Amino acid sequence: MKKKLFLLFLLPFLGFAQTKENNSNSEIKTEPFNNKSRLFKDWSISVGGGGAFMAHADLTSFYDGKVNWGWNGYVSLDKQITHVLGVSLLYTKGETNQKARLNNLAGVGHGYTKFDQIALIGDVNFSNLMRRVDNKSNYRWALHGYGGIGFTGYKTYLQDNAVLSKWPLEIEQKIGISTFSYIGGVGLKYNISRLLDIELRTLYLISGDEEFDGGGWTRTDTGYNEINDSYTDNAWLVNLGLSFKLGKHPDHLRWVDPLQGAYAKAAVLEEEFKDFNICDKGDLDNDAVCDDWDRQLDTPAGARVDGAGVALDLDLDGVIDLNDKCTTVPGPVENQGCPTEKAMPVSNNIEEINKHFNGIEFELNKDVIRPESFKDLNQAADIIKSLRATDSFIVVGATDSRGSAAYNKKLSQARANAVLNYLVDKGVSRSVLTAEGRGKEDLKYTECDPATKCPEWKNEANRRVYFVAK
Repeated sequence: MKKKLFLLFLLPFLGFAQTKENNSNSEIKTEPFNNKSRLFKDWSISVGGGGAFMAHADLTSFYDGKVNWGWNGYVSLDKQITHVLGVSLLYTKGETNQKARLNNLAGVGHGYTKFDQIALIGDVNFSNLMRRVDNKSNYRWALHGYGGIGFTGYKTYLQDNAVLSKWPLEIEQKIGISTFSYIGGVGLKYNISRLLDIELRTLYLISGDEEFDGGGWTRTDTGYNEINDSYTDNAWLVNLGLSFKLGKHPDHLRWVDPLQGAYAKAAVLEEEFKDFNICDKGDLDNDAVCDDWDRQLDTPAGARVDGAGVALDLDLDGVIDLNDKCTTVPGPVENQGCPTEKAMPVSNNIEEINKHFNGIEFELNKDVIRPESFKDLNQAADIIKSLRATDSFIVVGATDSRGSAAYNKKLSQARANAVLNYLVDKGVSRSVLTAEGRGKEDLKYTECDPATKCPEWKNEANRRVYFVAK
């Protein structure tokens, strides 16, 4: 409490401290919020490259325990929107090498795919998102997640030495609206300097095309597209890249945590002003209200106070909240601020119990109580346990007029027994309760016999369990 009041008192001084200069009339000069007033770099250019593999396709870069390596390179223009979110315009060019995997085709069909992709991807800085705001240490590693959409053009080549008459097969798909694709992945960045980052990144490219691996235009024209049931061929890219951070500012926004900076500045100010005493005559009861305007100089330790230093008493019952066991309900001092319970007539108690019995739900045509009714039954049990042990009560079960009298009698008895057993499990004495199933002999709405004469809400009201005095 004292710390918060201290910081509140300092706010005007902090405002002056952040002002560069004052004129002769003591007016604070401010700078407009424009491009020049930015504190951090937020643009960068990234380049990199690495391996490319046809991962999930009919012809794949992984077969017989071997890896058929390909390559890829990329360049992107990156914009950091906040310290957590960014966006990049990405161009990727690469080539994959792949072969068929089935025993009767292994080593026969092989080829490659040259591809170009233009994509717009979002960037989430998980390290900034999950970082503790009170962590004062500098950090140089950050985990990023990527996801976006793009357009992918490609040219494939497929060679099958066993069938020279129709091979090689070439397929070309130029970048266009029909080449819509998805891309996503993760990366680990390291902050080398104020101008340069390095990143190890892996991305997964979902082409949406059956032809991306070169297996043919259709599933049957070459036979290779029948190897895998999927109609999309996907590539896996693994890259090592560099990000060149643009701008004159000392830090890039992706390496900044604004809350961390605010906490650090507050800690410095607190240290500078820790010995500053704002109370001329002190604070005798240590309640953060100076004795000069404290109307209660002997406030108990730990009590919440108002602006005049008076201990709070929310329900105005003469017992301060610190010592009040019922802070929102008035009660006498001798009962620690809680109201004294008065015995209620049996009829009133039964009416209160039936409020919690109203709407008790069971499984269809069963005596199993549904969990959503447990709360109401628990409250009813608490009321029953507070009554005199000499009182006796009946748990009555009733149904609507559908079905035979014998079936309804049996079902209502079983449900009354289920409620009785539940109340006993919650501490109610079995000696004060009796279960009685009345079936359709005890209709709340007697005009509902047969049930077709009434709307469904009346029939539902007839299917009930309620409480009466014995």
